[in-house]
Amino acid sequence: MQVKTKQFNQGAAVAMRNPTIQKNLLDLYHGFHSARLKASAATPDWEALQDRARAIKEHTVENLDHYLALIEENVTKAGGKVYFADDDVAANKYVVDLAKARGVKTVIKSKSMVSEEMGLNHHFEDAGIESVETDLGEYIIQLAGETPFHIVAPAIHKSRQDVSQLFHEKLGSMPSEDITELGREARRQLRQKFIQADMGITGANFIVAETGTVVLVTNEGNGRMSTSMPKLHVAITGMEKVVPSMDDLGTFLRLLIRSATGQRLTSYVTAVTGPRREHEVDGPEEFHLVIVDNGRSKLLANPELRESLYCIRCGACLNACPVYRKVGGHAYGWVYPGPIGAIVSPVLTGIGNAKDLPFASSLCGACKEACPVRINIPRMLLVLRRELTEGTTYPDQKRVSLFERIAFRMWRIGFQNPALLRIGTAVGRIAQIPFARNGRIKNAPFLSKWTRYRTLPALPKSSFRDRWRKLSNEK
Repeated sequence: MQVKTKQFNQGAAVAMRNPTIQKNLLDLYHGFHSARLKASAATPDWEALQDRARAIKEHTVENLDHYLALIEENVTKAGGKVYFADDDVAANKYVVDLAKARGVKTVIKSKSMVSEEMGLNHHFEDAGIESVETDLGEYIIQLAGETPFHIVAPAIHKSRQDVSQLFHEKLGSMPSEDITELGREARRQLRQKFIQADMGITGANFIVAETGTVVLVTNEGNGRMSTSMPKLHVAITGMEKVVPSMDDLGTFLRLLIRSATGQRLTSYVTAVTGPRREHEVDGPEEFHLVIVDNGRSKLLANPELRESLYCIRCGACLNACPVYRKVGGHAYGWVYPGPIGAIVSPVLTGIGNAKDLPFASSLCGACKEACPVRINIPRMLLVLRRELTEGTTYPDQKRVSLFERIAFRMWRIGFQNPALLRIGTAVGRIAQIPFARNGRIKNAPFLSKWTRYRTLPALPKSSFRDRWRKLSNEK
């Protein structure tokens, strides 16, 4: 997938000027966010569930090597195959080579953020294999040639008019702004693809280590169709999606579904353990589980950022975040947007390529409050901000400019020396004259990013110390 994390400011500006995007983002708060608040309030043991889930995640991530080995053992026992991919290149090669070896012509895909991360559809296209997204939101953005706008609702930035026009142009359907009819049109187009498909690809909301079971949580039947209709099923997931047991799975299902959509239970919770058995009437003849690292080991190796791997991709932090609700998902420039994306994306894509993302936050703490596993996102954003300005953990980071380093060094020296502070203040009073109006500074070139949208108080004609001395003398 093309990484555009360097273009956050430009993408944010485009989104804020788009009235349709702004309206749809406003609906997030009154939709998903409000539904989550109601669902959590109606769950008597909500806080206890959060504490338990965090403890499970902490234990699992700290012992990830053990649980990944257990998954491999149990998937193999069930008749499946496991492949550990170090990066997206290895993962794409394994899946595409598998499809070629089995003579696959058509692939149906259920929603998978990791396959978006890998840019898998483009690799299938290059190999001459048709790959079709079957989640309605993903199907819409595939037709539009775009990337997901939101973790849970990939096409939330599209209006019904946008979708109608898109279906008319790409599918030849009659224009209609009726949502039910648009859904019918998508089903008509996808039904034949389900029948034709030689391979089904899904993600995994969770992988249960004790049984080797892949669990999918969906509101559309496409996930279950993708796992049961084609002869070949490939599940692609990040290595952090592990939960130790089926008992633990119950805890996470209650948290994920309520946090993501405010529902008590989604329409479908699908559990797949290996290929079809002899006594089963449906299911794939062959099952492969691809577990992807692709930079996650960097997060695992850093104690200050490790808890970002606790994320269950519910999207609650996006819905609560005042920044995301103004700039939307495309501004972040990669597959993971919002507060959690501002931590994960810089490390996975190279912190120097995403230096603006950790600063795309007011540090209000709404994301931490919304997180079902209590991930301390603001703390990790501060860690990355520190790394970008003075850290050495990530060698690819882009440091602050020479001018900025010199300016802050001079500021530090000046504030440590009263004489230099007086001189600097006197110079500042003169320098501010062209930009100060009514006691405020606006559009100052040396403070352009700040004063373009805000004003700063102008330096007073006399310092507090001078005024105190004058008042003392008058007495």
